[in-house]
Amino acid sequence: MLSDTESQPLAFEDRRMPRADKLTIGALLVAAFVMILNETIMNVALTPLMQQFQVSEPTVQWLTTAFMLTLAVVIPTTGYIIGRFSLRGVFTAAMGLFLLGTVLCAAAPGFSFLVAGRVVQAAGTAIMLPLLMTTVLTLVPLRRRGVVMGNIAIVISVAPATGPTLSGFILHIAEWRWLFLTVLPIALIALVLGRPRLSTTPGTVGKGLNIPSLLLAVPGFGGVVYGISQIGGGHGTEDVEAAAEGPGVDPLAVGVLALGVLCVMAFALLQVRLQKTDSALLSLKPFKYSMFTRSLMMMLLMMVALFGALILLPLFLQSVRGLDTLATGLLMLPGGLLMALLAPFVGRLYDRVGPRPLVAPGAGILIAALFGLSLLGPETPLGVVLSLHLVLSGGLALLFTPAFTTAMNPLPQPLYSHGSAVLNTLQQLAAAVGTAALVAVVGIGSAVAASQGAGPEEAALEGFRIAFRVAAALSIGTLLLGLSLRATSSDDDASAGASTPVAR
Repeated sequence: MLSDTESQPLAFEDRRMPRADKLTIGALLVAAFVMILNETIMNVALTPLMQQFQVSEPTVQWLTTAFMLTLAVVIPTTGYIIGRFSLRGVFTAAMGLFLLGTVLCAAAPGFSFLVAGRVVQAAGTAIMLPLLMTTVLTLVPLRRRGVVMGNIAIVISVAPATGPTLSGFILHIAEWRWLFLTVLPIALIALVLGRPRLSTTPGTVGKGLNIPSLLLAVPGFGGVVYGISQIGGGHGTEDVEAAAEGPGVDPLAVGVLALGVLCVMAFALLQVRLQKTDSALLSLKPFKYSMFTRSLMMMLLMMVALFGALILLPLFLQSVRGLDTLATGLLMLPGGLLMALLAPFVGRLYDRVGPRPLVAPGAGILIAALFGLSLLGPETPLGVVLSLHLVLSGGLALLFTPAFTTAMNPLPQPLYSHGSAVLNTLQQLAAAVGTAALVAVVGIGSAVAASQGAGPEEAALEGFRIAFRVAAALSIGTLLLGLSLRATSSDDDASAGASTPVAR
Protein backbone atom coordinates (compact mmCIF):
# COMPACT_ATOMS: atom_id res chain seq x y z
CA MET A 1 0.00 0.00 0.00
CA LEU A 2 1.33 3.38 -0.97
CA SER A 3 2.06 5.85 1.75
CA ASP A 4 0.57 9.01 0.27
CA THR A 5 -3.01 9.42 -0.85
CA GLU A 6 -1.93 11.89 -3.51
CA SER A 7 0.20 9.28 -5.25
CA GLN A 8 -2.37 6.54 -5.80
CA PRO A 9 -5.51 6.84 -7.96
CA LEU A 10 -8.83 5.83 -6.53
CA ALA A 11 -9.55 2.17 -7.08
CA PHE A 12 -13.04 1.44 -8.39
CA GLU A 13 -13.86 -0.80 -5.44
CA ASP A 14 -13.09 2.03 -3.02
CA ARG A 15 -15.54 4.42 -4.65
CA ARG A 16 -18.63 2.58 -3.49
CA MET A 17 -19.56 1.18 -0.13
CA PRO A 18 -22.07 -1.62 0.27
CA ARG A 19 -25.54 -0.26 0.98
CA ALA A 20 -25.73 -2.23 4.22
CA ASP A 21 -22.54 -0.57 5.48
CA LYS A 22 -23.89 2.88 4.58
CA LEU A 23 -27.09 2.21 6.52
CA THR A 24 -25.10 0.93 9.49
CA ILE A 25 -22.92 4.03 9.63
CA GLY A 26 -25.94 6.26 9.06
CA ALA A 27 -27.75 4.80 12.07
CA LEU A 28 -24.64 5.23 14.22
CA LEU A 29 -24.24 8.83 13.05
CA VAL A 30 -27.83 9.67 13.97
CA ALA A 31 -27.44 8.03 17.38
CA ALA A 32 -24.18 9.85 18.10
CA PHE A 33 -25.58 13.19 16.92
CA VAL A 34 -28.59 12.93 19.24
CA MET A 35 -26.38 11.94 22.16
CA ILE A 36 -23.82 14.73 21.74
CA LEU A 37 -26.54 17.31 21.05
CA ASN A 38 -28.03 16.21 24.37
CA GLU A 39 -24.70 17.08 26.06
CA THR A 40 -25.28 20.83 25.60
CA ILE A 41 -29.08 20.92 25.43
CA MET A 42 -29.33 21.65 29.16
CA ASN A 43 -27.24 24.84 29.11
CA VAL A 44 -30.16 27.16 28.36
CA ALA A 45 -32.55 25.24 30.64
CA LEU A 46 -30.64 25.73 33.90
CA THR A 47 -32.45 28.91 34.95
CA PRO A 48 -36.01 27.55 34.53
CA LEU A 49 -34.95 24.34 36.26
CA MET A 50 -33.66 26.35 39.23
CA GLN A 51 -37.14 27.82 39.55
CA GLN A 52 -38.90 24.51 38.93
CA PHE A 53 -37.02 22.55 41.60
CA GLN A 54 -36.16 25.46 43.93
CA VAL A 55 -32.42 24.79 43.88
CA SER A 56 -29.42 27.13 43.89
CA GLU A 57 -27.19 27.88 40.92
CA PRO A 58 -24.27 25.73 42.17
CA THR A 59 -26.71 22.84 42.64
CA VAL A 60 -28.34 23.10 39.22
CA GLN A 61 -24.88 23.16 37.59
CA TRP A 62 -24.61 19.47 38.51
CA LEU A 63 -26.83 18.69 35.54
CA THR A 64 -23.88 19.58 33.31
CA THR A 65 -21.04 18.77 35.72
CA ALA A 66 -22.33 15.23 36.40
CA PHE A 67 -22.66 14.64 32.65
CA MET A 68 -19.07 15.75 32.00
CA LEU A 69 -17.74 13.70 34.91
CA THR A 70 -19.43 10.55 33.64
CA LEU A 71 -18.01 11.08 30.15
CA ALA A 72 -14.53 11.58 31.58
CA VAL A 73 -14.74 8.39 33.66
CA VAL A 74 -16.38 6.06 31.11
CA ILE A 75 -14.64 7.03 27.86
CA PRO A 76 -11.19 5.69 28.92
CA THR A 77 -12.78 2.25 29.42
CA THR A 78 -14.33 2.11 25.94
CA GLY A 79 -11.18 0.76 24.29
CA TYR A 80 -11.47 -2.33 26.50
CA ILE A 81 -15.28 -2.56 26.11
CA ILE A 82 -15.31 -2.35 22.31
CA GLY A 83 -12.37 -4.75 22.01
CA ARG A 84 -13.95 -7.32 24.34
CA PHE A 85 -17.59 -7.47 23.25
CA SER A 86 -19.46 -7.58 19.92
CA LEU A 87 -20.31 -4.32 18.16
CA ARG A 88 -24.01 -5.16 18.36
CA GLY A 89 -23.80 -5.79 22.08
CA VAL A 90 -21.89 -2.56 22.74
CA PHE A 91 -24.29 -0.54 20.58
CA THR A 92 -27.31 -2.03 22.31
CA ALA A 93 -25.85 -1.27 25.73
CA ALA A 94 -25.00 2.32 24.77
CA MET A 95 -28.42 3.03 23.28
CA GLY A 96 -30.17 1.23 26.13
CA LEU A 97 -28.39 3.38 28.69
CA PHE A 98 -29.15 6.57 26.78
CA LEU A 99 -32.83 5.70 26.34
CA LEU A 100 -33.18 4.72 30.00
CA GLY A 101 -31.52 7.95 31.11
CA THR A 102 -33.74 10.00 28.78
CA VAL A 103 -36.89 8.38 30.19
CA LEU A 104 -35.67 9.01 33.74
CA CYS A 105 -35.05 12.68 32.93
CA ALA A 106 -38.39 13.18 31.19
CA ALA A 107 -40.31 11.61 34.09
CA ALA A 108 -38.11 12.97 36.91
CA PRO A 109 -40.26 13.88 39.94
CA GLY A 110 -37.37 15.69 41.62
CA PHE A 111 -33.99 17.19 40.98
CA SER A 112 -31.98 14.17 42.21
CA PHE A 113 -33.80 11.92 39.73
CA LEU A 114 -32.99 14.36 36.94
CA VAL A 115 -29.27 14.29 37.81
CA ALA A 116 -29.36 10.47 37.97
CA GLY A 117 -30.96 10.37 34.52
CA ARG A 118 -28.23 12.65 33.14
CA VAL A 119 -25.56 10.32 34.53
CA VAL A 120 -27.17 7.30 32.83
CA GLN A 121 -27.47 9.27 29.57
CA ALA A 122 -23.80 10.21 29.75
CA ALA A 123 -22.73 6.59 30.25
CA GLY A 124 -24.37 5.67 26.93
CA THR A 125 -22.98 8.77 25.19
CA ALA A 126 -19.45 7.98 26.33
CA ILE A 127 -19.55 4.60 24.59
CA MET A 128 -21.20 5.72 21.35
CA LEU A 129 -18.61 8.00 19.73
CA PRO A 130 -15.63 5.61 20.07
CA LEU A 131 -17.94 2.86 18.79
CA LEU A 132 -18.87 4.99 15.77
CA MET A 133 -15.24 5.73 14.91
CA THR A 134 -14.18 2.10 15.37
CA THR A 135 -17.00 0.90 13.11
CA VAL A 136 -16.17 3.46 10.42
CA LEU A 137 -12.49 2.49 10.42
CA THR A 138 -13.47 -1.17 10.13
CA LEU A 139 -16.03 -0.79 7.31
CA VAL A 140 -14.78 2.13 5.22
CA PRO A 141 -11.90 1.73 2.74
CA LEU A 142 -8.92 3.98 3.36
CA ARG A 143 -9.56 6.09 0.25
CA ARG A 144 -13.14 6.85 1.32
CA ARG A 145 -12.57 7.72 4.96
CA GLY A 146 -12.36 11.45 4.42
CA VAL A 147 -16.01 11.64 3.31
CA VAL A 148 -17.28 9.56 6.21
CA MET A 149 -15.04 11.31 8.74
CA GLY A 150 -16.59 14.53 7.45
CA ASN A 151 -19.93 13.23 8.67
CA ILE A 152 -18.37 12.40 12.05
CA ALA A 153 -17.05 15.96 12.14
CA ILE A 154 -20.67 17.13 11.80
CA VAL A 155 -21.56 15.09 14.87
CA ILE A 156 -18.65 16.32 16.98
CA SER A 157 -18.64 19.98 16.01
CA VAL A 158 -22.22 20.81 15.01
CA ALA A 159 -24.21 18.89 17.61
CA PRO A 160 -22.78 20.83 20.60
CA ALA A 161 -23.45 24.11 18.79
CA THR A 162 -27.02 23.11 17.92
CA GLY A 163 -27.97 22.02 21.43
CA PRO A 164 -28.44 25.49 22.99
CA THR A 165 -30.40 26.74 19.95
CA LEU A 166 -32.76 23.76 19.99
CA SER A 167 -33.09 24.04 23.75
CA GLY A 168 -33.98 27.71 23.58
CA PHE A 169 -36.62 27.06 20.91
CA ILE A 170 -38.20 24.15 22.81
CA LEU A 171 -38.32 26.10 26.06
CA HIS A 172 -39.91 29.00 24.20
CA ILE A 173 -42.93 26.87 23.22
CA ALA A 174 -43.06 24.03 25.78
CA GLU A 175 -41.93 22.94 29.24
CA TRP A 176 -38.48 21.54 30.01
CA ARG A 177 -39.53 17.85 29.86
CA TRP A 178 -39.86 18.19 26.10
CA LEU A 179 -36.07 18.59 25.91
CA PHE A 180 -35.98 14.84 26.51
CA LEU A 181 -39.27 13.79 24.93
CA THR A 182 -38.09 15.32 21.63
CA VAL A 183 -34.92 13.23 21.36
CA LEU A 184 -36.46 10.01 22.72
CA PRO A 185 -38.18 8.78 19.49
CA ILE A 186 -35.15 9.69 17.36
CA ALA A 187 -32.86 7.64 19.59
CA LEU A 188 -35.32 4.74 19.56
CA ILE A 189 -35.45 4.75 15.75
CA ALA A 190 -31.62 4.76 15.61
CA LEU A 191 -31.55 1.72 17.91
CA VAL A 192 -34.10 -0.20 15.82
CA LEU A 193 -32.33 0.59 12.54
CA GLY A 194 -28.75 0.19 13.70
CA ARG A 195 -28.81 -2.87 15.94
CA PRO A 196 -29.61 -5.58 13.33
CA ARG A 197 -26.85 -4.36 11.02
CA LEU A 198 -23.96 -4.61 13.46
CA SER A 199 -21.71 -7.61 13.85
CA THR A 200 -22.42 -10.18 16.55
CA THR A 201 -18.85 -11.48 16.44
CA PRO A 202 -17.52 -11.34 20.00
CA GLY A 203 -14.38 -9.41 20.80
CA THR A 204 -11.14 -10.99 21.83
CA VAL A 205 -11.38 -13.29 24.80
CA GLY A 206 -8.25 -12.20 26.60
CA LYS A 207 -7.22 -10.62 29.84
CA GLY A 208 -10.03 -9.49 32.14
CA LEU A 209 -10.75 -5.96 33.32
CA ASN A 210 -7.75 -4.52 35.14
CA ILE A 211 -9.18 -3.25 38.43
CA PRO A 212 -6.19 -1.07 39.47
CA SER A 213 -6.47 0.76 36.15
CA LEU A 214 -10.15 1.39 36.75
CA LEU A 215 -9.51 2.58 40.31
CA LEU A 216 -7.01 5.13 38.97
CA ALA A 217 -9.11 6.19 35.98
CA VAL A 218 -12.20 7.13 37.98
CA PRO A 219 -10.58 9.67 40.36
CA GLY A 220 -8.00 10.63 37.73
CA PHE A 221 -10.10 11.72 34.76
CA GLY A 222 -13.10 12.56 36.92
CA GLY A 223 -10.97 14.66 39.27
CA VAL A 224 -9.33 16.60 36.43
CA VAL A 225 -12.64 17.46 34.78
CA TYR A 226 -14.33 18.32 38.08
CA GLY A 227 -11.44 20.45 39.32
CA ILE A 228 -11.14 22.38 36.08
CA SER A 229 -14.88 22.91 35.72
CA GLN A 230 -15.18 24.21 39.28
CA ILE A 231 -12.16 26.49 38.99
CA GLY A 232 -13.53 27.84 35.71
CA GLY A 233 -17.00 28.33 37.11
CA GLY A 234 -20.25 27.31 35.51
CA HIS A 235 -19.63 29.41 32.40
CA GLY A 236 -22.56 31.68 33.00
CA THR A 237 -22.69 35.46 33.03
CA GLU A 238 -22.79 35.42 36.82
CA ASP A 239 -19.47 33.54 36.91
CA VAL A 240 -17.80 36.12 34.68
CA GLU A 241 -19.14 38.97 36.78
CA ALA A 242 -18.00 37.26 39.99
CA ALA A 243 -14.55 36.62 38.55
CA ALA A 244 -14.30 40.25 37.54
CA GLU A 245 -14.74 41.31 41.15
CA GLY A 246 -11.54 39.62 42.18
CA PRO A 247 -9.74 36.31 42.43
CA GLY A 248 -11.44 33.51 44.37
CA VAL A 249 -10.25 29.97 43.82
CA ASP A 250 -11.97 27.08 45.59
CA PRO A 251 -9.28 25.20 47.56
CA LEU A 252 -11.32 21.98 47.30
CA ALA A 253 -11.39 22.23 43.50
CA VAL A 254 -7.62 22.79 43.41
CA GLY A 255 -7.07 19.78 45.67
CA VAL A 256 -9.33 17.55 43.55
CA LEU A 257 -7.56 18.73 40.39
CA ALA A 258 -4.13 17.99 41.87
CA LEU A 259 -5.25 14.52 42.97
CA GLY A 260 -6.75 13.91 39.53
CA VAL A 261 -3.51 14.87 37.77
CA LEU A 262 -1.50 12.51 39.98
CA CYS A 263 -3.96 9.66 39.34
CA VAL A 264 -3.87 10.27 35.57
CA MET A 265 -0.06 10.15 35.61
CA ALA A 266 -0.14 6.91 37.61
CA PHE A 267 -2.80 5.55 35.23
CA ALA A 268 -0.63 6.32 32.18
CA LEU A 269 2.46 4.68 33.70
CA LEU A 270 0.41 1.60 34.60
CA GLN A 271 -0.99 1.35 31.05
CA VAL A 272 2.51 1.48 29.58
CA ARG A 273 3.49 -1.47 31.76
CA LEU A 274 0.27 -3.45 31.16
CA GLN A 275 0.22 -3.01 27.40
CA LYS A 276 3.37 -5.15 27.19
CA THR A 277 1.12 -8.09 28.13
CA ASP A 278 -1.90 -6.73 26.21
CA SER A 279 -3.88 -6.22 29.42
CA ALA A 280 -4.08 -2.41 29.47
CA LEU A 281 -7.47 -0.83 30.07
CA LEU A 282 -6.50 1.92 27.61
CA SER A 283 -3.56 1.14 25.35
CA LEU A 284 -1.23 4.07 24.68
CA LYS A 285 0.33 2.42 21.62
CA PRO A 286 -1.43 4.85 19.24
CA PHE A 287 1.05 7.49 20.40
CA LYS A 288 3.80 5.54 18.61
CA TYR A 289 2.30 6.82 15.35
CA SER A 290 3.57 10.31 14.65
CA MET A 291 0.56 11.41 12.56
CA PHE A 292 -1.80 10.30 15.32
CA THR A 293 0.12 12.30 17.92
CA ARG A 294 0.44 15.46 15.79
CA SER A 295 -3.20 15.37 14.67
CA LEU A 296 -4.33 14.81 18.24
CA MET A 297 -2.35 17.80 19.49
CA MET A 298 -3.87 19.92 16.73
CA MET A 299 -7.36 18.72 17.64
CA LEU A 300 -6.87 19.64 21.29
CA LEU A 301 -6.05 23.22 20.33
CA MET A 302 -9.03 23.25 17.97
CA MET A 303 -11.34 22.10 20.77
CA VAL A 304 -10.18 25.07 22.85
CA ALA A 305 -11.12 27.39 19.96
CA LEU A 306 -14.45 25.65 19.30
CA PHE A 307 -15.63 25.54 22.90
CA GLY A 308 -14.15 28.96 23.53
CA ALA A 309 -16.42 30.30 20.80
CA LEU A 310 -19.37 28.30 22.10
CA ILE A 311 -18.89 29.80 25.57
CA LEU A 312 -17.33 33.25 25.09
CA LEU A 313 -19.45 34.50 22.20
CA PRO A 314 -22.83 33.73 23.86
CA LEU A 315 -21.54 35.27 27.10
CA PHE A 316 -20.50 38.39 25.19
CA LEU A 317 -23.85 38.63 23.44
CA GLN A 318 -25.78 38.28 26.69
CA SER A 319 -23.63 40.26 29.13
CA VAL A 320 -22.36 43.02 26.81
CA ARG A 321 -25.01 43.21 24.09
CA GLY A 322 -27.98 42.27 26.32
CA LEU A 323 -29.46 39.57 24.06
CA ASP A 324 -31.71 36.89 25.56
CA THR A 325 -30.95 33.17 25.30
CA LEU A 326 -33.24 32.53 22.33
CA ALA A 327 -31.79 35.40 20.28
CA THR A 328 -28.28 34.26 21.18
CA GLY A 329 -29.01 30.70 20.11
CA LEU A 330 -30.51 31.82 16.81
CA LEU A 331 -27.48 33.98 16.07
CA MET A 332 -25.14 31.03 16.73
CA LEU A 333 -27.16 28.58 14.63
CA PRO A 334 -26.00 29.61 11.10
CA GLY A 335 -22.39 28.84 12.02
CA GLY A 336 -23.31 25.32 13.06
CA LEU A 337 -25.31 24.81 9.88
CA LEU A 338 -22.37 26.05 7.78
CA MET A 339 -20.07 23.49 9.40
CA ALA A 340 -22.63 20.77 8.66
CA LEU A 341 -22.82 21.79 5.00
CA LEU A 342 -19.06 22.05 4.53
CA ALA A 343 -18.01 18.86 6.35
CA PRO A 344 -18.86 16.30 3.60
CA PHE A 345 -17.34 18.58 0.93
CA VAL A 346 -14.14 18.90 2.98
CA GLY A 347 -14.11 15.11 3.40
CA ARG A 348 -14.21 14.58 -0.36
CA LEU A 349 -11.40 17.09 -0.83
CA TYR A 350 -9.34 15.31 1.81
CA ASP A 351 -9.62 12.04 -0.11
CA ARG A 352 -8.18 13.83 -3.15
CA VAL A 353 -5.53 16.19 -1.80
CA GLY A 354 -4.68 15.06 1.74
CA PRO A 355 -4.62 17.20 4.90
CA ARG A 356 -2.13 20.01 4.31
CA PRO A 357 -3.98 21.99 1.57
CA LEU A 358 -7.01 22.09 3.87
CA VAL A 359 -5.59 22.68 7.34
CA ALA A 360 -3.26 25.54 6.35
CA PRO A 361 -6.04 27.87 5.11
CA GLY A 362 -8.40 26.54 7.81
CA ALA A 363 -6.00 27.46 10.60
CA GLY A 364 -5.33 30.86 9.04
CA ILE A 365 -9.07 31.58 8.85
CA LEU A 366 -9.49 30.42 12.46
CA ILE A 367 -6.76 32.77 13.72
CA ALA A 368 -8.15 35.72 11.75
CA ALA A 369 -11.73 35.11 12.95
CA LEU A 370 -10.74 34.87 16.62
CA PHE A 371 -8.68 38.04 16.34
CA GLY A 372 -11.67 39.73 14.67
CA LEU A 373 -13.87 38.67 17.58
CA SER A 374 -11.38 40.35 19.93
CA LEU A 375 -12.29 43.69 18.30
CA LEU A 376 -16.01 43.47 19.06
CA GLY A 377 -17.60 46.29 21.03
CA PRO A 378 -21.00 47.13 22.52
CA GLU A 379 -21.98 48.99 19.34
CA THR A 380 -20.78 46.36 16.87
CA PRO A 381 -23.67 45.47 14.51
CA LEU A 382 -25.01 41.96 15.00
CA GLY A 383 -24.47 41.35 11.30
CA VAL A 384 -20.72 41.75 11.87
CA VAL A 385 -20.85 39.33 14.81
CA LEU A 386 -22.75 36.81 12.70
CA SER A 387 -20.26 37.18 9.84
CA LEU A 388 -17.28 36.59 12.12
CA HIS A 389 -18.92 33.51 13.60
CA LEU A 390 -19.59 32.16 10.10
CA VAL A 391 -15.93 32.74 9.16
CA LEU A 392 -14.83 30.99 12.38
CA SER A 393 -17.13 28.04 11.61
CA GLY A 394 -15.77 27.80 8.07
CA GLY A 395 -12.20 27.63 9.36
CA LEU A 396 -13.10 24.91 11.86
CA ALA A 397 -14.86 22.94 9.11
CA LEU A 398 -11.61 22.88 7.13
CA LEU A 399 -9.76 21.52 10.18
CA PHE A 400 -11.91 18.88 11.85
CA THR A 401 -12.17 16.26 9.10
CA PRO A 402 -8.46 16.32 8.12
CA ALA A 403 -7.46 16.13 11.78
CA PHE A 404 -9.68 13.15 12.60
CA THR A 405 -8.86 11.24 9.42
CA THR A 406 -5.11 11.83 9.59
CA ALA A 407 -5.07 10.77 13.24
CA MET A 408 -6.89 7.47 12.74
CA ASN A 409 -5.67 6.33 9.31
CA PRO A 410 -2.21 5.08 10.39
CA LEU A 411 -3.54 2.87 13.18
CA PRO A 412 -3.79 -0.89 12.61
CA GLN A 413 -7.18 -2.47 13.23
CA PRO A 414 -6.36 -3.82 16.73
CA LEU A 415 -5.79 -0.22 17.88
CA TYR A 416 -8.95 1.31 16.38
CA SER A 417 -10.94 1.16 19.62
CA HIS A 418 -8.04 2.33 21.79
CA GLY A 419 -7.16 5.17 19.41
CA SER A 420 -10.79 6.33 19.42
CA ALA A 421 -10.90 6.13 23.22
CA VAL A 422 -7.66 8.12 23.61
CA LEU A 423 -8.86 10.75 21.14
CA ASN A 424 -12.27 11.20 22.76
CA THR A 425 -10.90 11.17 26.32
CA LEU A 426 -8.41 13.94 25.59
CA GLN A 427 -11.02 15.90 23.65
CA GLN A 428 -13.22 15.97 26.73
CA LEU A 429 -10.29 17.16 28.83
CA ALA A 430 -9.38 19.81 26.24
CA ALA A 431 -12.97 21.08 26.14
CA ALA A 432 -13.02 21.34 29.94
CA VAL A 433 -9.60 23.01 30.09
CA GLY A 434 -10.38 25.38 27.24
CA THR A 435 -13.70 26.61 28.56
CA ALA A 436 -12.46 26.97 32.14
CA ALA A 437 -9.23 28.70 31.10
CA LEU A 438 -10.87 31.18 28.73
CA VAL A 439 -13.62 32.07 31.20
CA ALA A 440 -10.90 32.57 33.82
CA VAL A 441 -9.05 34.86 31.38
CA VAL A 442 -12.24 36.91 30.97
CA GLY A 443 -12.43 37.29 34.75
CA ILE A 444 -8.76 38.16 35.18
CA GLY A 445 -8.81 40.64 32.30
CA SER A 446 -11.95 42.26 33.66
CA ALA A 447 -10.45 42.50 37.15
CA VAL A 448 -7.27 44.13 35.82
CA ALA A 449 -9.27 46.63 33.76
CA ALA A 450 -11.47 47.43 36.76
CA SER A 451 -8.40 48.00 38.94
CA GLN A 452 -7.22 50.56 36.39
CA GLY A 453 -10.42 52.55 36.72
CA ALA A 454 -12.61 51.04 33.99
CA GLY A 455 -16.34 50.83 34.62
CA PRO A 456 -18.10 47.45 34.94
CA GLU A 457 -19.22 47.25 31.30
CA GLU A 458 -15.88 48.45 29.94
CA ALA A 459 -14.00 46.03 32.21
CA ALA A 460 -16.14 43.09 31.10
CA LEU A 461 -15.60 44.03 27.45
CA GLU A 462 -11.82 44.16 27.94
CA GLY A 463 -11.91 40.71 29.56
CA PHE A 464 -13.68 39.22 26.53
CA ARG A 465 -11.24 40.88 24.13
CA ILE A 466 -8.22 39.45 25.96
CA ALA A 467 -9.78 35.98 26.04
CA PHE A 468 -10.40 35.99 22.28
CA ARG A 469 -6.80 37.09 21.69
CA VAL A 470 -5.55 34.22 23.86
CA ALA A 471 -7.66 31.80 21.80
CA ALA A 472 -6.21 33.30 18.60
CA ALA A 473 -2.67 32.88 19.94
CA LEU A 474 -3.32 29.23 20.82
CA SER A 475 -4.65 28.67 17.31
CA ILE A 476 -1.23 29.55 15.88
CA GLY A 477 -0.17 26.17 17.25
CA THR A 478 -2.95 24.61 15.15
CA LEU A 479 -1.38 26.15 12.04
CA LEU A 480 2.15 24.98 12.88
CA LEU A 481 1.02 21.43 13.63
CA GLY A 482 -1.23 21.33 10.57
CA LEU A 483 1.67 22.15 8.27
CA SER A 484 3.45 19.00 9.49
CA LEU A 485 0.59 16.62 8.65
CA ARG A 486 0.60 14.20 5.75
CA ALA A 487 -1.74 11.44 4.65
CA THR A 488 -0.60 7.98 5.73
CA SER A 489 -1.83 4.42 5.79
CA SER A 490 -1.42 1.93 8.62
CA ASP A 491 1.67 0.57 6.86
CA ASP A 492 3.85 3.60 6.34
CA ASP A 493 4.10 5.76 9.44
CA ALA A 494 7.80 5.41 9.94
CA SER A 495 7.76 6.35 13.58
CA ALA A 496 5.18 3.76 14.49
CA GLY A 497 7.41 0.79 14.65
CA ALA A 498 5.07 -1.06 12.33
CA SER A 499 6.77 -4.34 13.05
CA THR A 500 5.70 -4.17 16.67
CA PRO A 501 2.98 -6.80 17.12
CA VAL A 502 -0.26 -5.66 18.69
CA ALA A 503 -2.46 -8.38 20.12
CA ARG A 504 -6.18 -8.00 19.79
